[in-house]
Order: sequence, then structure tokens, then C-alpha cells
Amino acid sequence: MTISEHAELEDIVFKSALLMSLLRRWDEIALPDCWLVAGAVAQTVWNHAFGLPLSHGINDLDIVYFDADDLSEQAEADHAARIRGLFPDLPVWIDVKNEARVHCWYEAKFGYPIPPYKSTLDAITTFPTTATAVGLRSNGAGLEYCAPFGLPDLLNGVVRPNKKQIRQAIYEQKVNRWIAVWPRLTIVGWDS
Repeated sequence: MTISEHAELEDIVFKSALLMSLLRRWDEIALPDCWLVAGAVAQTVWNHAFGLPLSHGINDLDIVYFDADDLSEQAEADHAARIRGLFPDLPVWIDVKNEARVHCWYEAKFGYPIPPYKSTLDAITTFPTTATAVGLRSNGAGLEYCAPFGLPDLLNGVVRPNKKQIRQAIYEQKVNRWIAVWPRLTIVGWDS
């Protein structure tokens, strides 16, 4: 990620009341290897690029963390409830997932098994598109970013499949929703 890309993303994020309401209090989330990821980050950038209100089309905020010492569904649910309780005024759902336990339920949801992730970064490298494979968090002095495929696709409104883990049907389902909300996105086909 270049310094100018970092600055551009940071500028957009700092303008988002939705994202900043969470990031200003990031230390209260208090989960290991924790990041704000995926849709809400990408969609905020797309909204900025297309001149839309920054919260346009955003249905949820995805927070991921990594705790291999507690793979229970109950612990994940308890963390999610606690964090939603911290931000009762946010107008969107807050989804909290322990990436250390995704392999426990992935096959039942998507029809094929995956190996356990080694970290949150490892999980982010499998997100369905290069533009949504991004995470950010407050580090006290500013924002820290995780973008294994860089930022060009995100900043340029390009949706490109990341075939590391997903299958075509998952990609196309995401694309169909996004193109209805952000019709100016550039979509790279599965077979391109």
C-alpha cells in the first residue's frame, strides 16, 4: 500500500460518521487480533467515489477477531452482544466473528470444508473479493490497515474475485447485490 493510497483511505474513513463512531472507541472492543473488515469499509469507499452519502447501502459492520483458545459459539455470541451493547445507537447491525472457529461451521453453510485459519490476516486473505479483503483498526495514533491485495481495486471501484477459497456462486451473489446498490462499480467476471 502506498503512502498516498493509505492517506486517501484514511481521509475517506475519517469522514464516515458510521465507521468513526466505532473506531473512536476501538479499545473498548477489546478482542484479540481484531479488525473492522470487508463490506462496510469497501462500501464507504465506493460511496465516496460515487458521490453518495457515506453510509448508503451499508447494512452491517463486520468485526473479526482471532481466539483459538475459545472456539465456542457461545463465546462468540457473548462478544457480539457485548459489543452491540457498547454501540446501541448505531443504525446498522454489528456482526462479530471469531475467525479461529470459521472452519467449524463453513462446510454446513457453504457445502465444502476449509482448513482452520492461522490468524485474522490469514482469514482476510480469503475474503470473496480483492476490494473487500481489507481491514482497519485504531491504534491510538491513527489507523492501521490490513490489505493483502493492496488498495487499487478498492479505491477504483473494481470488484475482482479472490478465488483462494470461494466458489463462483458466492462471488456472483455478492456482485448481484452490490451492482444493484452501486451500479457504477467495475465488475470483473469470474472467468476473466
